[in-house]
Amino acid sequence: MTAELTLGAEEELHLIDVETGRLSARAPHLLSRLPADRFGAELQRTTVETNVPVVWTLTDLRREILELRRELAEVTAAEGLAIGAVGTAPRSEFSDFELTTTGRYGRMHEQYRLLVDEQLICGLQVHVGVADRDMAVRIAGRVAPVLPALLALSASSPFWNGQDTGYASIRSIIWQRWPSAGATGPMQDAAEYERLLDDLIGSGVIADAKMAYFDVRPSSHAPTLELRTCDACPLVDDAVLIAGLFRAAVRRAELDVLDDRPHELRAQPLHRAAMWQAARSGLSGELLDLEAHPTRLPAREAVLGLVDRLRPQLEELGDWDDVRELVQGTLARGNSADRQRAAFAERGELDGVIAQVIDETRGPAAGVGAALPTLTGYRLRAGDEAIGPGLHPRTAYTDIAAFFQGLGAAEIGRRTAERDRWAEEARVGFVVDGHEDPFHCDLVPRVVSRHEWSQLEAGLTQRARAIEAFLRDAYGERRAVADGILSAHQVVGAAGWRDEATRLPAGAVRAPVQGFDLIRTEFGGWRVLEDNVRSPSGAAFSLAVRDLLDAVVPDAPRPSGLLDPTTVFALLRRTLLARTAPPGPHEEREPVAALLSSGPTSSAWYEHRALAEGAGLLLVQPADLAVRDGRVVEASTGAVVDALYLRLDDELIDLASPDDPLLGVHLMDVAEGGGVVLANGPGNGLADDKAMYCAVPDLIWYYLGEKPLLESVPTYRTGDPAERLAVLDRVGELVTKPVDGQGGHGVLIGPSASAARVAERRAEIAADPAHWVAQEVVLLSSHPTLTSSGLQPRHVDLRCFVYLTGVEPGEAALADLALTRVAPEGSMIVNSSQGGGAKDTWIVGPSGGGSGAIV
Repeated sequence: MTAELTLGAEEELHLIDVETGRLSARAPHLLSRLPADRFGAELQRTTVETNVPVVWTLTDLRREILELRRELAEVTAAEGLAIGAVGTAPRSEFSDFELTTTGRYGRMHEQYRLLVDEQLICGLQVHVGVADRDMAVRIAGRVAPVLPALLALSASSPFWNGQDTGYASIRSIIWQRWPSAGATGPMQDAAEYERLLDDLIGSGVIADAKMAYFDVRPSSHAPTLELRTCDACPLVDDAVLIAGLFRAAVRRAELDVLDDRPHELRAQPLHRAAMWQAARSGLSGELLDLEAHPTRLPAREAVLGLVDRLRPQLEELGDWDDVRELVQGTLARGNSADRQRAAFAERGELDGVIAQVIDETRGPAAGVGAALPTLTGYRLRAGDEAIGPGLHPRTAYTDIAAFFQGLGAAEIGRRTAERDRWAEEARVGFVVDGHEDPFHCDLVPRVVSRHEWSQLEAGLTQRARAIEAFLRDAYGERRAVADGILSAHQVVGAAGWRDEATRLPAGAVRAPVQGFDLIRTEFGGWRVLEDNVRSPSGAAFSLAVRDLLDAVVPDAPRPSGLLDPTTVFALLRRTLLARTAPPGPHEEREPVAALLSSGPTSSAWYEHRALAEGAGLLLVQPADLAVRDGRVVEASTGAVVDALYLRLDDELIDLASPDDPLLGVHLMDVAEGGGVVLANGPGNGLADDKAMYCAVPDLIWYYLGEKPLLESVPTYRTGDPAERLAVLDRVGELVTKPVDGQGGHGVLIGPSASAARVAERRAEIAADPAHWVAQEVVLLSSHPTLTSSGLQPRHVDLRCFVYLTGVEPGEAALADLALTRVAPEGSMIVNSSQGGGAKDTWIVGPSGGGSGAIV
């Protein structure tokens, strides 16, 4: 006997105060004015449930959901409230929970306590008519493999308690805490199911059959099978899509039961893992396929594979055309979690997220069409900074994308040729093996929003202060070792340690110029990938890219409020001179700072020249200096040099000049006596070491007494025996790199490497464990890059620069510039020495201007 295959649905809807964006506990008041057969109460007073009557078609289901929402919205609007069909309301907090006053709910609250208090969540339940309860029970186990994809499509709860949880559906994670949530496992008939319910109720763990919160269950009051895994969906069409797919899955399983086809059930731990994966990543990551022994697939492929598998049933039910169109729409625009995060990324505020949720819940079934250009042919990746779902530019890039898209092939060719000529004439490049390599620059700028820059400023200045405090301590009292924060071998004699650094004065600022490499995550947050403390380069190249864009694409639309990157010159000069001794009473001169370079053979010779000229520094090489009467002087003029900014390829103490073979030793003598300030002096490599990177969060806690504001990438020290074993088993899954590596050399990205190369790296780590670290693979965000075929994505990172005059909060400043580095096609390594390039970074600053001065 075939199923009826009717459709029904229940939607749980948040009540949101329009003025505050907070949940409102006024459901009982509103329900008194609404028909009881269509609207009902829930556990929490902040939610109203709608009951869709039985329908036959997806069109009828869409109409009924829209009508129920319209009816409820009219009542709520009169009270200054709105409705939100999402798993969690973005600004909900624990204190918003108020229990609906019934005896049953009171008993639940008494028994489950915090578990009940957490239930500020809303779901979508879909009912499909079945022939009888025995059939419903047998179907329930067979449809389990499709549930993760349905959850991923519905995911609408990335925010909880005002924070991004990292999950696309935190609601489903919260829901799974109920003791009766999840899958039932294989069952043969209704009698077996009823025995399970009786046992659960008899155990006292649940109070009644209504608390059987299984992923899929026979309805307790109707001949239907009920889907309970999904978040509430703000766009009605997403709910309709899920209903269509679930009904087709039920029909397929019913046919299998009727034909007595064998079915290998997925093990329960695998089912839980698949559901967790869907809750974690939604449509932006991977899902497990439908097999009993599943493999990972990109979420888009998994969803499309499900639709293809269900096509015969969709066609039988007359739903194929509707579902095919609906799934393309959902995959193009992303699920609600994707859209909420995109809204948050615009300004870093939840107000925009809440407004979006409310608008989508009361708006058209498919949402309001975006009146934006579409980048046809663009290979969109999850985590693209500029291009969003549907291949529409994000708000900050609407004008920029339209400009570059409108150039045309001929104009692109002309401008790229002009770019190359400009770079060659300006002699912007890196010296590699004695010859100058051209500087590869993309013409599409990257925009960093005001709120993102504020986050980076707070986090990077904090990190820089902690690193400076560590260097002072490491070459001084070593309190961190005495207090057990670090072991002695992690400091004295570790990679980057220099004995001569102990001679510098106790109050010396050892790393006044620090660079940080960051990556942007799929959720729009930032993580520090590496610390650069010895002699970080890139500031002058950032300035060069801005000059290049001003020359080649002066007509590209620029946002208002851009920070002026040239303020870095004054900031650098002030930083270098901040700790110099004042001239003597008989010296009528201004303090002098010099940039000490290894010369034209240095890889960053262009930068040395540009910084010295822009900041008013002497540009000197070892032969240009001398030590006379306990002071450092310019050899040709005798002018006293008060500060030396070291940009050397070799160690300072090893420097020699034609007139002084022990020049480096003598420079250290002067620095020890306070006669010259050494900026980024010897020994800073101790903090530059990749293994020390692991300890920076602990250093922030220890030296500053603060919670780290920026996350690091999970990193393993292979010198630790336990971590080494874990790494050796997973070299093919991790990024491994030498602790003292620079410029991308020695980096192996395991998933992209051959088996032979992985085996070779495994042997290298085993032979010299202390020389390596390993990191989890974290995908760099992507950004449009101008190619001969138009705009295409490339992976990018960001290098920022902090200038310090001390370790106090007011003694560190983030420069008003950053260098965006671009990886070649198919690569995630952005270093110029590995074929990477750069692009201009447009930083939108605060209304009062940037941090051109240390505040």
